[in-house]
Amino acid sequence: MKSIIKSTRLDQLGITASLACAIHCALLPLLITSLPLLGLEFLANIWVEISMICLSLFIGTYALSTSYPKHKRIIPIAMLLAGFLFIGSGHLLFETMEAILVPVGGLIIAAAHWINWKYSKTCSHEHSN
Repeated sequence: MKSIIKSTRLDQLGITASLACAIHCALLPLLITSLPLLGLEFLANIWVEISMICLSLFIGTYALSTSYPKHKRIIPIAMLLAGFLFIGSGHLLFETMEAILVPVGGLIIAAAHWINWKYSKTCSHEHSN
């Protein structure tokens, strides 16, 4: 079954989006006072963060679900879920730890895409059930 967009491209996009999210969340608390001076106050908007999380969730779910049937390894999916648990915990449960948990979650999601990409590269043939 061919997917519309290659899983490897989605993993690359997922890595980029997740790293951008991690960098955004790690640096925003440090730079928040200077954002208006630079004309970048929109980066502190909650909708930017929600959009980045939703984009990462969509790309991650699609990329990993389309490549799982090829390599049959659960590690990338488990890591994706763990990354979103870190992000959700940072935003909803442990707000005092948000500046640590959210960037770590983004890095875990990027690592999940990277591992998925590696698994997909090493397993280029179709498995039959």
